Amino acid sequence: MSISSKIRVLDNALVGVLATTPTITPVVAPVETPTEETSHVDTDGGDHDRYAHFCRKDDIMRAMVTGEAIVALCGKKWVPTRDPERFPICPTCIERKAAGWTL
Repeated sequence: MSISSKIRVLDNALVGVLATTPTITPVVAPVETPTEETSHVDTDGGDHDRYAHFCRKDDIMRAMVTGEAIVALCGKKWVPTRDPERFPICPTCIERKAAGWTL
């Protein structure tokens, strides 16, 4: 048997294998999209963060005049606009002050 006839035999054998190979079709699984429930936060009065924080006095005065944001001992960054006497003190600020943290 010559080389060309061997190649033809192999080609015919491959065609037979390819013809009998089953095709695989992808299956689409049903997907449930997770939904996130939103909770209503009352921001009508602007007091949704109801804590007073420890900050430097000069930073508070500058922020009240210029409107720039300041950083509290707990790391909260905000523009002070309300009287801190009306709110309880932030528990994280209290813990850090007791631990010796300074601004």
